[in-house]
Amino acid sequence: MCGRFSLTKPLDDLASFFDLYEKAQRPNLPPRWNIAPTQTSAVIRNSEGRRDIALLRWGFAGPNNAPLINARAETANSKPTFREAFAQRRCLVPADSFYEWQAIEGQKTKQPWRIGMKGGGLFAFAGLWQHEAAFGTECFTILTTAANDYLRPLHERMPVILKREQFAAWLDSATPVPALKAMLKPYPAGEMARYRVTSVVNGVKVDGPECFAPLNAALSVA
Repeated sequence: MCGRFSLTKPLDDLASFFDLYEKAQRPNLPPRWNIAPTQTSAVIRNSEGRRDIALLRWGFAGPNNAPLINARAETANSKPTFREAFAQRRCLVPADSFYEWQAIEGQKTKQPWRIGMKGGGLFAFAGLWQHEAAFGTECFTILTTAANDYLRPLHERMPVILKREQFAAWLDSATPVPALKAMLKPYPAGEMARYRVTSVVNGVKVDGPECFAPLNAALSVA
């Protein structure tokens, strides 16, 4: 799954990485180390054939307005909650890492890990967006799939991460469903990196560089 992520890169980096339209809207985008459900974050969408960036609320409206922050890639195109968005309103969700919590045998508390790309660069989750009347704003959700071999020891699911060469097809409303579904696979394990972080990231109100601090610098990468 994906329950927290970060986006600390400056807007100019996003504009270059995602090939944003040069006259696209430029929202205020301060660094975020610990983005949590119901909070606002950036998404990339097609707008009149050009890529634009917008700030949306994380989580579709579920039962009793509980935020649906993830959609299963295997069923998103058929589930009533996500079906229309999958067909018509796909987006990219920029990130430079995400967090996962590992259950440790014999321990009551889970161990948080920070996960991203080798080298720490930008990447994009496959996302959907729609206007939610319950919240009075546009919202996004992140697709998930089975975990790759690298992340399976931490959790059985992982967010769908798209490669740059897939961005155009994912955003294109004309892309057929079989081609879309073919993109929703576990990301190659060999391109990813992870390390344990401290429990400070557990707090949804904590949003600073301390969230990236390794639990043990000498044993930070596995």
